[in-house]
Amino acid sequence: MSHAAKVSTKGQIVIPGPMRKRHRLEPGTQVDVYEYGNVICIAPHIAEPIDAAYGILPPLPSLADELLLDRKKEKCR
Repeated sequence: MSHAAKVSTKGQIVIPGPMRKRHRLEPGTQVDVYEYGNVICIAPHIAEPIDAAYGILPPLPSLADELLLDRKKEKCR
């Protein structure tokens, strides 16, 4: 899909609203700009793939908490 955009005197362009929504580009989002021959590509910036994936999985239970719980159960027996 393509949309037309104009370059301002400051070198700025406006990314059309539907594209911003589809790619979750909000004000302040950093983007990377690539050049492939005569094509300019803009992509959302991902600092580090590992950092971007942080928090996707739920945290693992604390081993210390599990040990304390086991000890309490043993006391009750």
